[in-house]
Amino acid sequence: MFVVKKLVDKPDVVSIDEVQDGDETVLKLVVDEGDKGKVIGKQGKVIKAIRALVGVAAHKAGKRVAVEIDS
Repeated sequence: MFVVKKLVDKPDVVSIDEVQDGDETVLKLVVDEGDKGKVIGKQGKVIKAIRALVGVAAHKAGKRVAVEIDS
């Protein structure tokens, strides 16, 4: 969440909801509608990087995690 808050204009709106889906944890990233493009980035590069970071941390912990963006 720290990384995402540094990217957006309205960091107070950023939150993460955790939902268990079978053996996978889904992290639903909630941002302001105007900040959605900043989190996704050009051609999705920023969200891909965020997912890679989360994926590495999850792999180290032996878990499966997915990241989705909600507004």
